[in-house]
Amino acid sequence: MFEKVLIANRGEIALRIHRACREMGIRTVAVHSTADNDAMHVRLADEAVCIGPPSAKDSYLNKAAILSAATITGADAIHPGYGFLSENADFAQMVEEHGFAFIGPSPDHIRMMGDKITAKQAAKSAGLPCVPGSDGALDTEEVALATAETVGYPVLIKATAGGGGKGMKVARSADELREAYRLARNEAKAAFGNDEVYMEKYLGKPRHIEMQILADNYGAVVHLGERDCSLQRRHQKVLEEAPSPALNSAQRERIGEIARNAVKKLGYRNAGTLEFLFENGEFYFIEMNTRLQVEHPITEAITGIDLVREQIRIAAGAPLGYGQEDIRFQGHAIECRINAEDPQTFIPSPGRIVGYHAPGGLGVRVDSGMYAGYRIPPHYDSMIAKLIVSGNSRNEAMMRLRRALGEYVIDGIKTTLPLHQRLVNDSDFLNGDYDIHWLEKFVEQHS
Repeated sequence: MFEKVLIANRGEIALRIHRACREMGIRTVAVHSTADNDAMHVRLADEAVCIGPPSAKDSYLNKAAILSAATITGADAIHPGYGFLSENADFAQMVEEHGFAFIGPSPDHIRMMGDKITAKQAAKSAGLPCVPGSDGALDTEEVALATAETVGYPVLIKATAGGGGKGMKVARSADELREAYRLARNEAKAAFGNDEVYMEKYLGKPRHIEMQILADNYGAVVHLGERDCSLQRRHQKVLEEAPSPALNSAQRERIGEIARNAVKKLGYRNAGTLEFLFENGEFYFIEMNTRLQVEHPITEAITGIDLVREQIRIAAGAPLGYGQEDIRFQGHAIECRINAEDPQTFIPSPGRIVGYHAPGGLGVRVDSGMYAGYRIPPHYDSMIAKLIVSGNSRNEAMMRLRRALGEYVIDGIKTTLPLHQRLVNDSDFLNGDYDIHWLEKFVEQHS
């Protein structure tokens, strides 16, 4: 097992990784920008190394600085968390070439799944059902128009190197497609330095369902059930729950086995998540995230399996030590992402926390690095906390969530807590009757 792990991230996920390491008897190294000198993960780590100024490109995205920090502190392995360099194949390769273990999948698998076209091709070869669409990149507007005639409108134009909804446009006619094609390519070029786009059939009212998997270095693969991530705003997840209220046991078992067999065929290792759109009883693969997910705690809540611990064990060469038949699903869990944003306009609201009280009690977990007096910097993602609740049933989890949201106090800045408080009192949400477009309409109605 590793003796020292460098955590190449910040905020709540850096703290989450530190806690897993501490429970395994592993020493930790926190890297941080000057803006994060007072961050909780920096305070709690065994060692801390400042790697640059506030800008992410000069600190948390600075590969050389991170590798230098690992070298001077004598770390054995690097955990990238999520975001930043977590799905950067070149970084993963550099980590291994410098003699450190990368706590994640192989660089080849990160590279394969990082490009949406190669990911779709790999998914098809592994037996995953895919959304009808183009076989590759759409090199010209004429190719896009011809493909749309075959696929049928409406269609979705997506950046091959995309994420977070950037480079993604819907077209319901040929005229709209011409405009969408141009806008998507321009947006993709600006966001990712790559203007390649491809096409998928646009589904009207799908759910966003993802399957969590774990795979060791010896061919053992298990799935840990699904998460429903359909509550999204501008393609950013806001609230997730597990299991999905939209699936029955037969559908759950079917997609779990499909995901598990595909990952085994691909020879994948470590944690990963297969994402699907689900509509009218059918699943369609959209992408694979080759990292730990933000919403991993709800899977931990219903399985009792520490995903970060398992990531570390697998990277250290340990076998899973259990099979699919050993996985037990218990109860229901919900996660709310709490952002430092105005709950009406969603404009970021960084600043100093003048009062802070986290909810507690049975089945309540808060993943956050906040504390009274902490100043949230304006340089990074606005998510500042995750509130996770679990119960024996969805109704029990819902009642617990309502209670926990009422207890949560974050003073000094604006947050999205009021949005979640409205959600847990909405009849559609309470009934589990929503899709990936539902939250946008909900926000408009309450703005």
